[in-house]
Amino acid sequence: MATKHALLSASSSDRWIHCPPSARLSETYEDKGSDYAAEGTDAHSLCEYKLKTALGMEADDPTENLSWFNQEMDDCASGYAAYVLEQVEAAKETCSDPVVLIEQRVDFSRWVEEGFGTADCIIIADGTLQVIDFKYGLGVLVSATENPQMMCYALGALELFDGIYDIDTVRMTIYQPRRNNLSTYELSKDDLHTWADDVLKPAAELAFAGDGNFLCGEWCGFCKAKNACRARADANLELAKYDFKLPPLLTDEDVEDILGKIDDLVSWASDIKEYALAQAISGKQWSGFKLVEGRSNRRYVNDAAVAAAVTEAGFDPYEQKLLGITAMQKMLGKARFDEVLSGLIEKPQGKPTLVPESDKRSAMNTAITDFKDNGGK
Repeated sequence: MATKHALLSASSSDRWIHCPPSARLSETYEDKGSDYAAEGTDAHSLCEYKLKTALGMEADDPTENLSWFNQEMDDCASGYAAYVLEQVEAAKETCSDPVVLIEQRVDFSRWVEEGFGTADCIIIADGTLQVIDFKYGLGVLVSATENPQMMCYALGALELFDGIYDIDTVRMTIYQPRRNNLSTYELSKDDLHTWADDVLKPAAELAFAGDGNFLCGEWCGFCKAKNACRARADANLELAKYDFKLPPLLTDEDVEDILGKIDDLVSWASDIKEYALAQAISGKQWSGFKLVEGRSNRRYVNDAAVAAAVTEAGFDPYEQKLLGITAMQKMLGKARFDEVLSGLIEKPQGKPTLVPESDKRSAMNTAITDFKDNGGK
């Protein structure tokens, strides 16, 4: 895989398309990485190996070098390889020899200055270019619909193969196994190029130059400059106009406005506290605040020594506890887990949660809607 990171990468395109100056602003911050990113990198390496092996290609098994490897990762990678094989077999029904490319570097610099990336899998068959992207993340549900990252990958793939194969349709799929998410979006090649010319290119020109307007939104989540961003602060502080009134003193319109912004406000407030703490630990003096030692709990210096001492004293130092469902599935493996515990797992109704109408989950029935559905009886 390439080690160089593009300023205007496909993976960050949702952010810099909405907020062009964030690209250059983020460039001034160190890329510290995260455990989640390292875990995702390991999962992608395993996916690449399993898929190449399934396709009869030569590949080195990376398992012993993966720091985050576990049974869940193995199951997810196997599922991904099986899904891609299904797509290849489906393509063979109309095309005798579909082209399959794995971890393919793509270049979309016709629209984005120095724009390049790596597509997990590309399948070309019967006039259709298919791009499949594996997401190991658990926190954010990723949709393929009008997904800028996927569209950039598709543009790069078209640059490579459109002159060789007669492609008229582009299909993009997100495979996100830990969220049971399989999302596919399809559009014509012409529509993709129209988006690239009308949306992607103008935004990329602004972003590369460090111009344009700051705009905060859900795309701020992975922005390296989010903690100190003035635009994000201004947008969240708009809620101060309600003067922290309690619900009975607010109109329905006020409550609806607050609900639409409150998750971002909580996230922003948490980021500010995290940023201020990190700065204080590094020596920063915040006026009116001081760094103190927080509360801590007692802990054993050596678990094995404690167990031996308690056992010698005539007591049992251990408690027996049933493994949780996630840990149990990791121990048994998904197939064995489903076989052994079939009929012994239930999923209770989730706690009611208020979300925007754009959320894909079905609306719950309430006592009032049940009453209406039953004709008011």
